[in-house]
Amino acid sequence: MPYPPRRQTIRRCAVVGGGIIGVAVARELATTLDGVQVTIYEKENRLAAHQTGHNSGVVHAGLYYEPGGLKARLCRRGVELLQEFCATKNLPYEACGKLVIAQTPEESTRLDTIFARATANGVPGVRMLGGEQIHEVEPNAVGLSALHSPETAIVDYTAITEALAGDVRATGGTIRLGQEVVALEQQASGVVVTTKDGGEHYDLVVVCAGLQSDRLAEATGESATPKIVPFFGQYFLVGPEARHQVKGLIYPVPDPKHPFLGVHLTKRIDGEMMLGPNAFISLGRESYAWNKVTLRDVASYALFPGFWNFARQNVPSAVREFQTVVSRKKFIREAMRFVPSLEGASILPGTRGVRAQAMNSDGSLVDDFVIARRRDTVLVRNAPSPGATSSMAIAEYIVEQALQD
Repeated sequence: MPYPPRRQTIRRCAVVGGGIIGVAVARELATTLDGVQVTIYEKENRLAAHQTGHNSGVVHAGLYYEPGGLKARLCRRGVELLQEFCATKNLPYEACGKLVIAQTPEESTRLDTIFARATANGVPGVRMLGGEQIHEVEPNAVGLSALHSPETAIVDYTAITEALAGDVRATGGTIRLGQEVVALEQQASGVVVTTKDGGEHYDLVVVCAGLQSDRLAEATGESATPKIVPFFGQYFLVGPEARHQVKGLIYPVPDPKHPFLGVHLTKRIDGEMMLGPNAFISLGRESYAWNKVTLRDVASYALFPGFWNFARQNVPSAVREFQTVVSRKKFIREAMRFVPSLEGASILPGTRGVRAQAMNSDGSLVDDFVIARRRDTVLVRNAPSPGATSSMAIAEYIVEQALQD
């Protein structure tokens, strides 16, 4: 897309973070700005090592988001760009469809509101179903009513990230793995990016640091809030004898009393069927194993008043989520509310992810995307779901904002 001119010529750009958003931003810079040199800094030894490589692979259609908000706009644009990119690169993209199923009259009323939002957001093909119609889409699913989104899809976000990185390299860009950024210093013009190997000067720096985004924002002089509070999500896999009982995605109706969605069923692009995730406070921002504790990360939220405000306001939710953490049977029963025929199916441990949940000082969760600008630095401070879906659209938005004086 065409971008407005910027008085200061950009020749050297750095992107901090090698997840899908960071790599998409680097690609957008490299393929749209003439003569630019782009460098990606990623502290791990591979791309997509954290949230990108631990999510469910869903391409969200834009059902839930406030019409006109950044999430709604960038999600719909992101779907278009992602679908086109996957077709161009011959990457798998399966529109398996999604049902959001209401089990009670109260949930049916909330589902009507979601349908209205989805319609306002231009979600293609979305429709409401009565209980008897659910079987036409998912023969083994049950419920009082449902919203059907036939265009909701699944992909492999790690493969997409690698393909985006291939385009960065093809334009002469550099990807520095194992390079953790420890400081960002604004100069009279441009920014010095410092790692353990020293500092380099860039005309523009975009920070897409996910789980570490608040720390790097503080390093530029930005506010300490919103603060990242990590919540882990555990998935299980349905055994091979039962995975074909569900054809696509089955979600519960979001409950405003709970900050997180709850257990749902998600088909994966490799044919596996996942149950989950739950959501509970993590003992580290990058703790993908039960026994990994990072004291610095625990202290970060334990000393944050906003976390305790959140905890006090969400005791029932914590109890609900903790039950699914300690009891696999409870976890499975949550899924069986939608697909009773899963009773007796074998359940295997799946992946575990950590969500970078941005939280305000009053304990409220930051819902929309938050992208801040500080002179020659652009900071992605919050990019929750549908962040991966929206990644290429977020990249367009960031580059457009960065090029404006």
